[in-house]
Amino acid sequence: MFKNYDSALSRILRRSRSIFTEDIHNNQQSLKENISKSRLLIIGAAGSIGNAFVKQVAKYSPMILHLIDLSENNLVEVVRDLRSSQIKLPKDFKTYAIAMGSVEFNAFLESEFNYDYILNFAAMKHVRSEKDPYSLMRILNTNVYYVKELLEELTNHDVKKFFSVSSDKAVNPVSLMGATKAFMENIMWAYSDKVNSSTARFANVAFSDGSLLYGFQQRLAKNQPLSAPSDVQRYFISHEEAGQLCLLSCFLGNNRDIYFPQIGQDLELITFAEIARIFLKSLGYEPTEYPSEQAAREAAESMENNSKQWPCFFSESDTTGEKPYEEFYTENDEVDFETYQKIGIIHQTKLNPDQKAILLKVIQSIEDIQKSKHWGKKEIVELIKIAVPELEHEEMGKNLDQKM
Repeated sequence: MFKNYDSALSRILRRSRSIFTEDIHNNQQSLKENISKSRLLIIGAAGSIGNAFVKQVAKYSPMILHLIDLSENNLVEVVRDLRSSQIKLPKDFKTYAIAMGSVEFNAFLESEFNYDYILNFAAMKHVRSEKDPYSLMRILNTNVYYVKELLEELTNHDVKKFFSVSSDKAVNPVSLMGATKAFMENIMWAYSDKVNSSTARFANVAFSDGSLLYGFQQRLAKNQPLSAPSDVQRYFISHEEAGQLCLLSCFLGNNRDIYFPQIGQDLELITFAEIARIFLKSLGYEPTEYPSEQAAREAAESMENNSKQWPCFFSESDTTGEKPYEEFYTENDEVDFETYQKIGIIHQTKLNPDQKAILLKVIQSIEDIQKSKHWGKKEIVELIKIAVPELEHEEMGKNLDQKM
């Protein structure tokens, strides 16, 4: 299970160092000045992106570094990892195994609040989780409702910045998950007259927990075939790059700024099927394609231990919520490509009172559904479309849980 995937990562990314190296270097002093005197609370700190951010920000010696995450085990590993590294942690370093939006979390904020920066990495990120009204409701709670409740609380405190991570799937969304991230961004701008906020949209983070590439690792360890869509293209960045992008957005971004990686020679679209081929070849295997899931499974079952042929099944996407390619901004956005070498910035405007009222009315309607005995997905989707009118969602009658 502990194979070295550095070679696979560099081949997939087609680079050996962070695309943000120069931008981090050019802003090193500003980052240090902002972070070294600051008190930080990081929510969702034990997830892939939250953990990557913690490793980046800890290097700048903040005064207070407090971490919150629902996963007790993952949070313990974050601490062990940090304590076993050369990073010098502040004296006031604490972790709390509690969930954002919970009774415990609200009590914590009530009694312990002493922060300059609040960063939120807690998120539901899988398109497959939107297939039923119950999982979809949890996506809404995590990605939208709890953010709104936290912003309400922050209006009572003098904080320098609230940061909550977004996604490229928030742009012209076709998935409900992506729409909730667009919804979240709108909620942030609705409260931006009282709470300075910024976010970051980024590409797929290679080998992040639960991702398809992470699944490739698991399939290899379990001698199972690899499966991927042949027509879905994505941009990929590393954990380090994800952490750095969030670092710059939080501490150097202005109110209502959205940071994203600039597309170019260092960042190009690539299909998941091609990623699978690169992954296998980097580990010394030759991908062998089969015409069906069953054929690939049978080939894996009969595969000899020393075989260098690895069974794969690639097919066109036919499930709900999959977008052929991702994008970071629309033609209507005001985009700044000059401030950084490899980062673009969307400068958003504040929502007017009527726009904010619509969002809050949608949230109230969702709360009303939660209090009822019967939850219907169609009803929830229609409410999401009111908050995110650009959503282009089509039910395909098939979800990712029905595929290998």
